[in-house]
Amino acid sequence: MSAERAHPNYVAIWIWLVVLMIAGVAASYLPLGKGAVVALIFFIAFTKAVLVAMNYMHLRFENALIYAIAIVPIVLVLAMTLILFPDFVFHR
Repeated sequence: MSAERAHPNYVAIWIWLVVLMIAGVAASYLPLGKGAVVALIFFIAFTKAVLVAMNYMHLRFENALIYAIAIVPIVLVLAMTLILFPDFVFHR
């Protein structure tokens, strides 16, 4: 009794990734402070990572243990981002 899983629309996900990539590049040209631009680019990158993980890595169909395992690298990336954020913003 295997439940049939619907495959994600890979073309639509790819289009979203391209649009987000263009938005990330365009964000560098916005008339905002450097900190706001870096935060926006990091948010766009996080959104792209979630799209890839949920659709291409099929995490959407996995049980809770996989999510628990996936949380560890996410926490490490967030910690490194917070630690290195002042270097990105105030580096001259």
